[in-house]
Amino acid sequence: MKYIISLWVLLLTVAFSNGQTGTTFAEKLGYPKGARVIIMHVDDMGMSYDSNIGGIEAMTKGAANSCSVMMPCPWVPGFVHYLKEHPGLDAGLHLTLTSEWKDYRWGPLSGKTQTPGLTDSEGAMWRGVKDVVAHASADEVETEIRAQIDRAKTMGFEPTHIDSHMGTLFATPAFIERYIKVGIAYQIPVMFPGGHNTLIAEEMKNTGADMEMTRAVGKKLWAAGLPVLDDLYNDSYSWKLPPGTAPTDENIRDFKTKKYEEVLKSLRPGVTMIIMHCTNTTEVFPYISDSGITRRGDFMAMLNPELKKFIEKEGIIFTTWKELKERRDKLK
Repeated sequence: MKYIISLWVLLLTVAFSNGQTGTTFAEKLGYPKGARVIIMHVDDMGMSYDSNIGGIEAMTKGAANSCSVMMPCPWVPGFVHYLKEHPGLDAGLHLTLTSEWKDYRWGPLSGKTQTPGLTDSEGAMWRGVKDVVAHASADEVETEIRAQIDRAKTMGFEPTHIDSHMGTLFATPAFIERYIKVGIAYQIPVMFPGGHNTLIAEEMKNTGADMEMTRAVGKKLWAAGLPVLDDLYNDSYSWKLPPGTAPTDENIRDFKTKKYEEVLKSLRPGVTMIIMHCTNTTEVFPYISDSGITRRGDFMAMLNPELKKFIEKEGIIFTTWKELKERRDKLK
């Protein structure tokens, strides 16, 4: 699900925090000067069976190389069991505070009694970010994200990073503070763009106001011994086929491959995370969401051998959250 605009209102570009001509976090982590380094990241693992099989195939056979898991969702055991049998996969937590679909829903792992502000009239999480902001306290948010981390650990799943489903944890300064606090407490890398943020600035038509907050958070994460992103791209969910184009596998593959190539071509030096939602849609998925075409498009593009060839030709370096943490640990 595309991160909400308030994420970028609060994360307004820090293009000069490391400086567009200064040292990138990639360089600080030991990558060559000028290197373009990417994490091709699949959101929403564990959300459904279709999400699991799509994400797994995109990572094991395609260009995707990282993912994050929605711990309150029904298909988490299926993915975590696979992960334990294939420990090389880079998998974090897609910290989840919303349940957006109409007929397919989940509630907080901390329970309604402990976090009543996180539940709606059906006992599930709120459908929208604004409702979470209106009803939930920062204490309840922290309680729930800790519960999600604890469930992962109980299952024998050690997450390589944390990020935020629908950007809810970026919706208020208080939520951001708890997100950062928990990541530092557990020493789990936190998805936070604290570098030049070129793609995000372009995506959100950002003017660069309020740079001090993002600069301070990036420095805080780095000082706490965690890696920091230089940039983040999160607009692929909104890519739509041109009018009149039939949504065949070939058409959505070619369309999304071209779009990803355009983004990759525009990368500035530094570590950039590119977010996608790879789903190998079955006949069941339309009963969950109407986003099947764009999610299947991501899946098909990642499996397209032409995309990997393009990345190799561009000289772009793949990395994972696990590798970033290992590199940061060596600098302590």
